[in-house]
Amino acid sequence: QVHLVESGGGSVQAGGSLKLSCAASGYGSNCMAWFRQAPGKEREGVANIDHHGNTNYADSVKGRFTISQDNAKNTLYLQMNSLKPEDTAMYYCAANGGWDFTCSRITYRYWGQGTQVTVSS
Repeated sequence: QVHLVESGGGSVQAGGSLKLSCAASGYGSNCMAWFRQAPGKEREGVANIDHHGNTNYADSVKGRFTISQDNAKNTLYLQMNSLKPEDTAMYYCAANGGWDFTCSRITYRYWGQGTQVTVSS
């Protein structure tokens, strides 16, 4: 069982920055990820990271967002820079709850409650 709690969301102007955190408890996940869902849109993967620190990003956030993890603190981060209004969404932390060869296009079994990010123009 994995329990995830996100924090760090808020409201910023376009061009600003936010850093999201996800505190994880429990064991057994080699993949962690950030997803987001905007009103009226499907949930989309933003970034993921494996236990070796290998990362993947959605094209829409490459060069602006950075996913990282602090294994000692069991915390996942998402540094978001150069934010745009289209980044406005509820952001969710997720863990696969097992072991996968890749962290993209897999089933994530555990989810946090989400943290809202709003970017104004």
